[in-house]
Amino acid sequence: MTAHDLPVVNASLNALSAVFITAGWRFIRSGRTRAHIVCMLCAVATSTLFLGCYLTYHISVRAFTRFTAPGLIHTVYIALLFSHVLLAFATVPLVTATLIPALRSRFDRHMRIAKWTLPIWLYVSVTGVLVYMMLYQWFPPWKYPHA
Repeated sequence: MTAHDLPVVNASLNALSAVFITAGWRFIRSGRTRAHIVCMLCAVATSTLFLGCYLTYHISVRAFTRFTAPGLIHTVYIALLFSHVLLAFATVPLVTATLIPALRSRFDRHMRIAKWTLPIWLYVSVTGVLVYMMLYQWFPPWKYPHA
């Protein structure tokens, strides 16, 4: 495996995070606290692995893949990417601020911040997969070289 293989790894880790976040939310809504804890810790682990792989990729490759599809789809991609990046910066402190009270058994504080963290974290995970799909699968740069 080389650094050039990491975008698909990153998308897979984002997808796994989204699955764990969703399952964890469903478990806590149905009162299955232990399953919720396991899923959310798995979501933290996969998101942390993602961040490590993402940073490794960008430090190693030192380049970015330009989205070259023309027209409306380019505008959609830019809007999606912008919202994804903006909210991704907020995710690390939000997850940390949600996890620490839970580890300290301060569930009132945990629930208060989790109401904000969960939808943002889930959005970032899902849009990470969509950004990958748009950039590398649906509209790869070699199909649109002149945009």
